[in-house]
Amino acid sequence: MKVFCSRANPTTGSVEWLEEDEHYDYHQEIARSSYADMLHDKDRNIKYYQGIRAAVSRVKDRGHKALVLDIGTGTGLLSMMALTAGADFCYAIEVFKPMAEAAVKIVEKNGFSDKIKVINKHSTEVTIGPDGDMPCRANILITELFDTELIGEGALPSYEHAHRHLVQENCEAVPHRATVYAQLVESRRMWSWNKLFPVHVKTSLGEQVIVPPLELEKCPGAPSVCDIQLNQVSSADFSVLSEVLPMFSVDFSKQVSSSAACHSRQFEPLASGQAQVVLSWWDIEMDPEGKIRCTMAPFWAQSDPKELQWRDHWMQCVYFLPQEETVVRGSACCLVAHHDDYCVWYSLQSTSPDENGRVHQMRPVCDCQAHLLWNRPRFGEINDQDRTDQYAQALRTVMTPGSICLCVSDGSLLSVLAHHLGAEQVFTIESSAASHKLMKRIFNANHLEDKINIIKKRPELLTSADLEGKKVSLLVGEPFFTTSLLPWHNLYFWYVRTTLDQHLGPGAVVMPQAASLHAVIVEFRDLWRIRSPCGDCEGFDVHIMDDMIKRALDFQESKEAEPHPLWEYPCRSLSEPQQILTFDFQQPVPQQPMCAEGSMKLRRPGRSHGAVLWMEYHLTPDSTVSTGLLNPAEDKGDCCWNPHCKQAVYFLSTTLDPRVPLDAPQSVSYAVEFHPHTGDVTMEFRLADTLD
Repeated sequence: MKVFCSRANPTTGSVEWLEEDEHYDYHQEIARSSYADMLHDKDRNIKYYQGIRAAVSRVKDRGHKALVLDIGTGTGLLSMMALTAGADFCYAIEVFKPMAEAAVKIVEKNGFSDKIKVINKHSTEVTIGPDGDMPCRANILITELFDTELIGEGALPSYEHAHRHLVQENCEAVPHRATVYAQLVESRRMWSWNKLFPVHVKTSLGEQVIVPPLELEKCPGAPSVCDIQLNQVSSADFSVLSEVLPMFSVDFSKQVSSSAACHSRQFEPLASGQAQVVLSWWDIEMDPEGKIRCTMAPFWAQSDPKELQWRDHWMQCVYFLPQEETVVRGSACCLVAHHDDYCVWYSLQSTSPDENGRVHQMRPVCDCQAHLLWNRPRFGEINDQDRTDQYAQALRTVMTPGSICLCVSDGSLLSVLAHHLGAEQVFTIESSAASHKLMKRIFNANHLEDKINIIKKRPELLTSADLEGKKVSLLVGEPFFTTSLLPWHNLYFWYVRTTLDQHLGPGAVVMPQAASLHAVIVEFRDLWRIRSPCGDCEGFDVHIMDDMIKRALDFQESKEAEPHPLWEYPCRSLSEPQQILTFDFQQPVPQQPMCAEGSMKLRRPGRSHGAVLWMEYHLTPDSTVSTGLLNPAEDKGDCCWNPHCKQAVYFLSTTLDPRVPLDAPQSVSYAVEFHPHTGDVTMEFRLADTLD
């Protein structure tokens, strides 16, 4: 059965109706899930297995049957571990139907069907009793409900319900306990992901400074956590202000509360500085004694950094304080961790711990609009002074004293640059309510409310009256649009340029003048694991899961490239970067598809894990901005990626299998096509030796 799905096309800006398989959403979720990454997380798997064995033994030593409740069973791996450890029966709960169906098959394949019952429900819907899903309460609770923030997937409400309705009092729990840690730091780089810094513009009249509005400076910021691979942040990018502080713990073997709470820790700063950022992570202890421990700590907080386990399903957290505050070495203060049932946030207090009960516990909410419009990389991009200087220099080369400038990007400061650099009149299109409010505040803060005209409508609805009857002589964009996920989605600028053609005057200049799509073949140090088949996991056959992921990846949209911030994921280039397609913004969008075919020679030995694609924008003939590689690869091929952008990764599935030999392919062939009517870029990359 086919179904129609609506999709907002980020490139064309239009809403389209597409015919999809009825399991479309399932395919997408499976393809983008972290199941493979979790199965490859050997540290996690071993520690869970050890903890389960110990829990089953404790129950058996008391002369009781071991009845296990496994919430969020996924593949059924932990339930099978429990049976192998001697459990008498397992109730494996999985709310996601395709995953529950896979668990049933995996359990059967491994010979545990008579001892494991897979229940396709949310745990809060499970019933107890003679006619229920479970005849009685369990005495062992096994869960893997955690995300990078620990509680973001609803762990607390799930545990709270389980203790009240599904497990015995003082049951054994694996994991037994979780502890959240925090470290206070000063970091201009990370702070630049949260606040707008003053932007400097050199003009013929001297330096002008674009100042942030007061509302933005006072705003507590976005309420969501920033989760990153903290091990990829250089130690030179932050200064430590505190020791690692244990903020709070949750004992999963007892009744858990999901009510809002706060936990304070008094400390003396190790150094004086500006407290801006809290780095946070957690660990889980699988047993009551804390001997079996799995930690998410970054390398500098590890007892043995050599044993560091790479994982992408659990990373580390960056939290921003509502305001930066000065701390003085040796002068005591309190760090406060607040949480509700799903989120954690931090504040810094000068009060003593026993006074923190009165600390306001409301979750921070952005009221300046900037954190609703700009994500963390976008803040960093706007705060990049070198990037601003490059755009300003490009504008100087195309600007004339009589320029009528129209800016087309979401929440861009290009319009302010154009004004300061001498444009006669500047218009900016801000079609969303958030961008309109934010830009109005920025203009007011810089006394430009009468200098720059904001047009609040979609570009295709623009009229001559909106431009006061004038023709545009300079159309500019970064280009950046909040709807963009993949690099080529910002080609929406080209569609806007096309629909605005009637408003462009004779000889009008478009900046950027063109864009090009580039690609390089890479070997990832670790990222390949998220798409690699697992086969056997701790002695259990999970090939069914591998096949399920492969089918999902073979599904229509799942074969596309997917966005990743590659500055967090080290890789080596095996080929030279290659330009694939060029888009001429001086001309309207063509009617016919644009196609490119060719091959990329592999110049270094290694596994060809995938092709990385990015866009480069040619502002002028002498100025290009790259959203991908920033420098030529070094001799070993190590790549330096633009930290403000996500690049597109097309995984070459055959080389994700560690059993594929390293030296087989000599080149990778490609076929890439840009479809003007849909704005889609379709592609296929294939190892040369796999070609028919």
